[in-house]
Amino acid sequence: MRASVRTGLVADALRMAASTRGCLDGAVFHSDHGAQYGSRAFAGLCGQLGVTRSMGAVGTSADNAACESFHAFLKRETLQGAHDYGDSDSCRRTVFAWLTRYNTRRRHSANGHLSPNEYEHRHHTAKLTLAA
Repeated sequence: MRASVRTGLVADALRMAASTRGCLDGAVFHSDHGAQYGSRAFAGLCGQLGVTRSMGAVGTSADNAACESFHAFLKRETLQGAHDYGDSDSCRRTVFAWLTRYNTRRRHSANGHLSPNEYEHRHHTAKLTLAA
């Protein structure tokens, strides 16, 4: 989290994802047309990590519906009617705790009622089994 959205922020997030997963080869990074996503530096990092960039069509809100829904859940469940988090440290702690629960324990009907982490683990394991 940072006060401004620049290429360094999204590059750091992508590096963290690569570090967490060990490899992002074959992953797809979908975004809007923000300058940070279209920068040469970000394109180069995606190339180094084996990530394919995907951008939604301009003016097509449906391309970003899943992300907008995610942000709506985040705001509704963490702010609970408040207008802000109070301060940046409180915001970071609250969002981190929510994301941890979301990724590790929250079940999603789109994932066969599995958490995102469990769904990814099973999908990755199945791909490895098919490759062998």
